[in-house]
Amino acid sequence: MAGHSKWANIQHRKGRQDAVRSKLFSKLSKEITVAAKMGDPDVDKNPRLRMAVKEAKSQSVPKDVIDRAIKKSQAGDGDEYEEIRYEGYGPNGVAVIVEAMTDNRNRTASVVRSTFAKNGGNLGETGSVGFMFDRMGEVTYPADAGDADTVFEAAIEAGADDVESSEDGHIIWCADSDLNEVSNALEAALGESQSTKLVWKPNITTEMDLVGMEKLMKLIDALEDDDDIQRVTSNFDASDEVMEQL
Repeated sequence: MAGHSKWANIQHRKGRQDAVRSKLFSKLSKEITVAAKMGDPDVDKNPRLRMAVKEAKSQSVPKDVIDRAIKKSQAGDGDEYEEIRYEGYGPNGVAVIVEAMTDNRNRTASVVRSTFAKNGGNLGETGSVGFMFDRMGEVTYPADAGDADTVFEAAIEAGADDVESSEDGHIIWCADSDLNEVSNALEAALGESQSTKLVWKPNITTEMDLVGMEKLMKLIDALEDDDDIQRVTSNFDASDEVMEQL
């Protein structure tokens, strides 16, 4: 299994163990506010907002927090956020993409650069690692949504490109531009998904040993700890033995 899916499993375990969810809630709320501000505050008329709300619900964000985030977008006096992507290299030359949403580009760039430097990596130019990833739509379902054949048939019928099924659940991939249409079709066939979002899926991976993975996790944790950073993606791959030791 490639690094993307393994990292999703690590994040899931970390999420269960982490008692403090306020930082995650804040980031998800920011995405909802920006999505609503850029488009229509009606979830049914704004695909990006619909995906942001669905992701927030999958992370157990309370309904009142979601509603406040949407209302904030209509207040007219909120912060103006800019979306920025940073690319760089982590330990062992692993590729890292950092997606930020900030009201101060210089502050965020300085934080990202210093965080890479302090954790065995270095910030590169835009495009320096982006070619190692494909921008994809990702829809996830729990294992009990159906067996592998049932989910695969529903996914292909919906216009998806591929499906990864395991005992942990189903990951359905589609073109980034097709995500809203595919997710709607899947919802009609399989019910509501666990998660629906745009991701950077590695097309080239870097094999990591235990020491390298521990350093990479330290870098990603430090980046994700900053309020301006929305998500961090890496193209690592690691053996099952290494993953079990983390």
